[in-house]
Amino acid sequence: MNLRRTLLLLLSLAIASVASAQGVKIVQNTINKDSLPDDAIIVKRVPLESGPAFEAKDVLVVDTIPSSSEGLNIVLYNDNTWRFVRNRNIDVLDETVFTQEWDTTKIQPFKVELKDIPMSMVIDLVDSLKSYHYPFKGRVTSKYGPRRRRIHQGTDIDLETGDPVYATFDGRVRICTYVRYGYGNLVVLRHDNGLETFYGHLSEILVEPEQWVTAGQVIGYGGSTGRSTGPHLHFEMRYQGHSFDSERLIDFSTGMLRRETFLLKRTYFSPYSRFTQDFEMEIQSEEEDKRIAAEAAARKYHIVKSGDTLGRIAINNHTTVTKICQLNGIKKTTVLRIGQRLRVR
Repeated sequence: MNLRRTLLLLLSLAIASVASAQGVKIVQNTINKDSLPDDAIIVKRVPLESGPAFEAKDVLVVDTIPSSSEGLNIVLYNDNTWRFVRNRNIDVLDETVFTQEWDTTKIQPFKVELKDIPMSMVIDLVDSLKSYHYPFKGRVTSKYGPRRRRIHQGTDIDLETGDPVYATFDGRVRICTYVRYGYGNLVVLRHDNGLETFYGHLSEILVEPEQWVTAGQVIGYGGSTGRSTGPHLHFEMRYQGHSFDSERLIDFSTGMLRRETFLLKRTYFSPYSRFTQDFEMEIQSEEEDKRIAAEAAARKYHIVKSGDTLGRIAINNHTTVTKICQLNGIKKTTVLRIGQRLRVR
């Protein structure tokens, strides 16, 4: 423990030195907010529990400096802490994610039918920055799926009015609205990986449409607005407008991600899919599916053209005639047909 404290002290001194070299004055925690300049930026403190997050104490951003990576900046805070922040001017992973079907007024702007979604797709949930934070860590009071006479599209998590609700991943605010007979105060975020997360029944919204947010940023406070019988967070995950069980990804009792890469299957969009879930078995099955998919992606085929021979095909594809014969169940003397499909790897 003493070693850890020593290392943290040395890190703080190093950050202070960097700030000094950049001409930055580190402001102490005892700063009087009333004396701050009009353009001062107030953000929340960053704890270390489950990724970059913001606690209740306000701290001041004193400077942003470049890092050795063009896509990342270093943000310095007045309590001698720092963190990496993605440079959105450079590092937007796929700009089409934030332009296609982008609508800040319609909750459901997508026109993609379920049959047009691939049978399965690999979705990266976190990147090298481990950008994830639980929306709220608490007891699940109502699960995804059929509920009485209707389909419950999300997961309800018990909280108290005024509890902070966090952005689950980095992303951009698409919707901030009030739905009287449904979500109440609602925030919808779209993320780099194409997923959208919904945060309903908030007592207060702290973000605006088009605003970039980071994982762990407080986007609102829990409440019981809209169609609600008591304070709770209604949390949804959707892909191209279709919802699936968020408990496949998040253990809400611990706040931890169940996995960092998710194989999203079309069958998961069924509201009845949760009844047969065994998450541990599902993860093992998912790893096997990804292994098979990787092997399939590594396969290479050649379409026989006029003049092709096994020897020429082998040379052009950096393999051997023997290997091609083994992969295709043929002999070296087999006569090739134009248009025939041969596996070469």
